[in-house]
Amino acid sequence: MNWVLHHDLRAPDFGTAPRELYRAAIEMCEWADGRGCPRVVLSEHHGSADGYLPSPFVFGAAVAARTQEMRIMISALVLTLRDPVSAAEDALVLDVVSGGRLELTLAAGYVPEENEMFGIAFAERGSVFAEKAEAFVQALTGEPFQYQGRTIRVTPGPVQRPRPFVVFGGSAPKRAARLGDGYLPPLPDQALADAYVAECRRLGKGDGILLWPDGPMWVFVTDDPERSWAQIGPHAMHETNGYGAWTVNDPRASLWRPVTSVDEVRRAGLYAVVTPDECVALARSLDSRSGLKLKPLVGGLDPEIGWPSLEMFVDKVLPVLDDPPSTARADPVGK
Repeated sequence: MNWVLHHDLRAPDFGTAPRELYRAAIEMCEWADGRGCPRVVLSEHHGSADGYLPSPFVFGAAVAARTQEMRIMISALVLTLRDPVSAAEDALVLDVVSGGRLELTLAAGYVPEENEMFGIAFAERGSVFAEKAEAFVQALTGEPFQYQGRTIRVTPGPVQRPRPFVVFGGSAPKRAARLGDGYLPPLPDQALADAYVAECRRLGKGDGILLWPDGPMWVFVTDDPERSWAQIGPHAMHETNGYGAWTVNDPRASLWRPVTSVDEVRRAGLYAVVTPDECVALARSLDSRSGLKLKPLVGGLDPEIGWPSLEMFVDKVLPVLDDPPSTARADPVGK
C-alpha cells in the first residue's frame, strides 16, 4: 500500500509549541519507519506567522538520523527562493547522511510575500525558477557544469546515481519531462498529464513517471469521526485558510480555498476523517498513481491526539491492505 507521512510543522498560537511539535514529528518518523512507512514528505514555506517549516534540509537530516529505510521527500522545494548551488550542496549532504534516501519535488512557488522576502520579482519567478532548476539538477550529479559563465562542481557527490530522484511540480509539464524524473500536476488536470506523457515520449523517455493528486489531501483515522472532527477542526481550518490565502494569488496552484467555519472544511472534502473500514474503502478507491497521506500533526495538533490516529492506521488499516506483521508502539523517549 502506498502511504506517506507528512510534516510541515505549522505551529499556530493555539496549537502545540514548536519544540514539542518538532520532537513529536521526528518520533513519529522513527516509529513509522519501523512499521514499513515508505516515505515521509517534508514541505517548506517562508515567513509564515505559524512557523511553517522553512528549512526542510535541516529537519530532513534529523529525520535521517532517526530512521533506516524511509525515503525522505522534500516537497516542494521552492527553488526560486534559493541559490541553486548552495541548495544542491545541502541536498547532497542530506543524500549522504540518509544513505541515499533523498527525493525532491521542485516548484516555482506561488506566494508573493515569499518572493518579496528573498528579493525575487514575483512576475519573474517562472524564468528565475527555470534557470535555477536546470543548474540545480546538473549540480546534483556532482559533475562539473557551466552556470552563469562559471564552471562549478558541487561536493560531496551523491550516494544515488546519477543523482537523487527529482520530481517537478506545477503547470509546466514539458519542463518536467525534459529535466526531471517525474511530474506532479498541481491539480488532477488530464491535459497537463497528457502533455507530460507526450513530451516524455518525444524525448525517448517512455511515458515518464506521473504522480497523481487524487483523493483527500490528508487522512485521519479514528474510531469516532465526530469526536475527532471536534478535536482537529480548528487545526484543519487554520491550515485550510493558510493555504487558501496563498492560493488566492494563483487558483491553479492547488485546491485550497479560504473558509469561514469547520463545517465548510468538512464539506470541501480535502480532509478524510474516517474509521479504519472507511479508510480501507478509500484506499481501494484511489487512482493507482496516488496513495494515502497521513498528517497526524495537522495545524499544530496535540501529538497525544495525533498518535492514536497514526497507530490505528498501522494496526487496523494496513493489515487489511498489506497484511504486515502486527506491531505495537513503545512510548518514545520524552513522551
